[in-house]
Amino acid sequence: MSRIIIENGRVIDPSQKLDRVTNLLIDGGRIGGIDAVAADSTAMRIDAAGRIVTPGLIDMHVHLREPGREEDETIESGTAAALAGGFTSIACIPNTDPPIDTQATVEFVQHQATLADRCNVFVVACVSKNREGKELAEIGQLVQAGAVAFSDDGSPVKNPRLLRQAALYARDVPGVFISHCEDADLKGDAVMNEGVRSVELGLAGAPGLAEDVNVARDVLIGGDTGKPFHIAHLSTAMSVELIRFGRAHEIGVTCEVTPHHLLLGDDRFESFRADAKVNPPLRLESDIAALRSAVRDGTIDAFATDHAPHTREEKAQLLDAAPVGFSGLETALGAYAAALPELPLSRFVALLSTNPARILGVAGGTLRVGSAADVTIFAERPWRVDASTFYSLGKNTPFDGVRFSRRAIATIVDGAFAMRDGRVVESQPAR
Repeated sequence: MSRIIIENGRVIDPSQKLDRVTNLLIDGGRIGGIDAVAADSTAMRIDAAGRIVTPGLIDMHVHLREPGREEDETIESGTAAALAGGFTSIACIPNTDPPIDTQATVEFVQHQATLADRCNVFVVACVSKNREGKELAEIGQLVQAGAVAFSDDGSPVKNPRLLRQAALYARDVPGVFISHCEDADLKGDAVMNEGVRSVELGLAGAPGLAEDVNVARDVLIGGDTGKPFHIAHLSTAMSVELIRFGRAHEIGVTCEVTPHHLLLGDDRFESFRADAKVNPPLRLESDIAALRSAVRDGTIDAFATDHAPHTREEKAQLLDAAPVGFSGLETALGAYAAALPELPLSRFVALLSTNPARILGVAGGTLRVGSAADVTIFAERPWRVDASTFYSLGKNTPFDGVRFSRRAIATIVDGAFAMRDGRVVESQPAR
């Protein structure tokens, strides 16, 4: 493997409390040193002046769709989208068809990721068989196969007794439980947030309570069992308070927030378009303000895109019929910066790299000497979102046409350039 010296960049690594302009040496697929100046004339030298050099970004909430829904996304296209967005690692969610609830499906995803040879793919497996919430999945076997976390995302475990049993069973097993917190009965057939706008538009709305009751339940089950829980895509002010309650009572709960819940409100539905239809739904300005505040004060642990691609035809249906979700990997850096432009870069990097690695218990999130050379370089560079150019098969995003000011310009995986200047490297050196 080649030696690469990234020169004159602002190197930020929260795991080492590092933030200064310096050089970074990559040697043999590993971090070889910081403040490095190699005499080797064969080393590739990259001038990163005016750019930010960080541990590789990690998205801990990605829907790759494969197996079963390859028309929406494949592991190959989804990992290419990740690289384009600056992500060196992603964790894939198990609501595929069939769900990732057996050793065979875990191994299938790992095999497809190896064939794609793009970014690192960590597998999140199911809590219950077939995501039905009736019978526990073989959690021990799934860990042996390589699963790093567990979730029935998209179909919250409805039976609290089963969830508690699962948490007790898995208490001493590696892998956090990731909770999609929406009470299906309270939500009903909602397509947006319940409130003044849903009444004005005549659309079925989901109350914030549908999220809050499940957040409270899962935080308390985590405290009762001692199993770490991670609450996905927080969207309400009350959910933030429930996380704070858990922390105050020394419950090991973490949480994430998406860029769309930090930027967009329920006024997006006034045109009756499905481009912003998502679970949980876009909320009120007061919720957005509470989420932003929670990022600033440290309550929120991680940024995660909830990348959920669909075909154009699916999203072009009437609002009631269109599926939830949209592509997010390729817009995340810009969207987060737009939501919180004043956020210190060290905190920004921790939320997108160091903390996701810690929560998932996976390699990455650091530039320590000897660690795998997964590196992201980004810049404060104005750009306009053009969904038609996405590497993702899902070309739907509420940010299409929006101008952002931060963008990934290089993604390095295991010491090799996997993306440069927005173009994914199609043929990488053997790693």
